[in-house]
Amino acid sequence: MLNLSQNGCSVWVASSSEGLLTPTAVALGKFDGVHLGHQRVIQPVLHAGSHLSVASSPQSKENQLPNQEYIYSTVVTFDPHPQEFFTGQPRTLLTPLDEKVQQLRSLGVEQLVLLPFDKELSALTPEEFVEKILVQQLQCQQISIGEDFCFGEKRSGTAKDLQLIAAKYNIPVAIVPLQTYTGDSPIQSNCVSTTPTQDARISTSLIRQTLEQGDIENANLLLGRPYTLIGHVVQGQQLGRTIGFPTANLQLPKEKFLPRQGVYAVRVFTLTETSDVSPSEGLGVMNIGNRPTVNGTYSSAEVHLLDWSGDLYGKKLAVQLVKFLRPEQKFPSLEALKTQIQLDCVVAREVLGA
Repeated sequence: MLNLSQNGCSVWVASSSEGLLTPTAVALGKFDGVHLGHQRVIQPVLHAGSHLSVASSPQSKENQLPNQEYIYSTVVTFDPHPQEFFTGQPRTLLTPLDEKVQQLRSLGVEQLVLLPFDKELSALTPEEFVEKILVQQLQCQQISIGEDFCFGEKRSGTAKDLQLIAAKYNIPVAIVPLQTYTGDSPIQSNCVSTTPTQDARISTSLIRQTLEQGDIENANLLLGRPYTLIGHVVQGQQLGRTIGFPTANLQLPKEKFLPRQGVYAVRVFTLTETSDVSPSEGLGVMNIGNRPTVNGTYSSAEVHLLDWSGDLYGKKLAVQLVKFLRPEQKFPSLEALKTQIQLDCVVAREVLGA
């Protein structure tokens, strides 16, 4: 095991069981995005201890009675993403590892286990997966999954299959109904649709679709929080300074999924070394794209903070996307670009002020 993180959520690469916190209550799935549907799957294992007459936190273990046993709330997922393994193509993620850890920690998850998704794991039958991974390795006491969960060789095992196999080991399995989105607020339902704004099942693929369309408001509703780009500020070409709009150039994780290219109204926060959020740096306008007016040759994410001046180099920023303002476009001159950015700032103030 390799502990990859601190601050309340241990992250283990489960190539062996050494150091793993057991026994566990497991939420099982891919969990890219940690969206509202994922949160419903995770919820049953967060308070597993209270249902099993155990201590309420690891720190209180010394106060337990001899017959009490602490159950660790654990999210189990796969690395790399199964789709990446089968296609051989890198897959961008809504929540790269550091961001996923941060989201899980905020929910109260104590442990994240990354199962190396390789030829050996993908060849396990559903029965072997339960016995070798859940029972022997994780000492699982309770399981929670979404009703569309599939596992084992060629995804041959269903949620009901897991429930039946786990019952042989006296492990209860909670099957969480799919969540759907009705256009203003997600609700619990078994309805499935491909239309983002009408009875659509909350899923990672739907969120990716809405982000690709620049539909930030719906993406944020599906996530249950603003879609956020997190990165360190690095030196760019500093062209923004020449037209009166200095920007912070964000270095993002290479696997981070980027939304539609264009200009966004955003809220900007600084992050401390522990990834805790500090007071807001302020409001801003962000451009994601290749900057065609200045013949940009690579994609970048640059944010201009409204009513703020100072040195941001080296700082870690979290930029929350609030609204897509316009597509990226090439202007005939820097003066025309400057005029448009001024308009963007005015619109952003109205959007963020509302």
